[in-house]
Amino acid sequence: MTDEAAGVPTTRNDDDRQDNDRPDNDRQNDDRQDAPQPLREAPDAPDAREALDAARPEARLARAVQVAEHALIEFEIAVETFRVEVENFSRLHHQKLGPMYARLDELDALIAEARAARTGDPEDLRKAREARSAVMPMPGVDELFHDWMDSDGLSPEATAMLTEQPVQPPKRVRPSEEARRLYRDLARKAHPDLAQDEPERERRDEFIARVNAAYGRGDVELLKELSAEWAAGPVQPPAPLSESEELYARLDWLTRRKELLTVLARELEEGAIGSMLKMAPDDPDRLLEDIGEQLLGEVSRRESELAEMVQ
Repeated sequence: MTDEAAGVPTTRNDDDRQDNDRPDNDRQNDDRQDAPQPLREAPDAPDAREALDAARPEARLARAVQVAEHALIEFEIAVETFRVEVENFSRLHHQKLGPMYARLDELDALIAEARAARTGDPEDLRKAREARSAVMPMPGVDELFHDWMDSDGLSPEATAMLTEQPVQPPKRVRPSEEARRLYRDLARKAHPDLAQDEPERERRDEFIARVNAAYGRGDVELLKELSAEWAAGPVQPPAPLSESEELYARLDWLTRRKELLTVLARELEEGAIGSMLKMAPDDPDRLLEDIGEQLLGEVSRRESELAEMVQ
């Protein structure tokens, strides 16, 4: 008699039979898979580390300084661009329209003198004297030396006059698009505010002074030469993050610099020439032509008036 016959028969399903037939190693593997697995530490992801670094106060402050630096440079470029246009417009306005203004002053004096001679009225005589004195006024010190001095000493116009060379006026109020593009590119790359030490700032100051002078004359070829010169120069490595106190001082300096530029920009815009430029921001050269046509009309009317009075 077998063991199964002596007792309660033992029943086994197919799964049990298959499990018993499997090797012991397979069953041990299943047991290990079913058992709870220990938690593994996830490796530090680069994004996580960068997020932690970005959360540092010094890192946020450094980014704020960079943003302020670039914003200030763009603002300085805009102010310098407008300053060049105001200066060029002023020179061209004087050179092209100055003779017309002088002619109008002369006609006003002649008309006032003719009226005074006809009436003999003391008030008309006084006005005639005032009109004549306005034709050739005594120049003041500021007028004598206006535009003769710049940051490097004598201006190009003054140097030309003293050496008996012809003065080269700007060809137009606004330099060409290529000159503006070259100037902006150089100003962004070589701006002194990007210097990290005093020697580098001095080098950039000297270079930007030459860039500004070339841009003021609209000299595209010289701007190209300066661009090649800067490209061939030493490349400064990016400076490491400074301490938070230095970064705060940097932000303070940038803020004060922007305030000074804001005052300069306001003075340029509110001046007589700046106000005229704002009348034709897209084509200031055409504005000169329009003013010239108006002055010619005024000259013609005054000449007709004078001709009637002296007949």
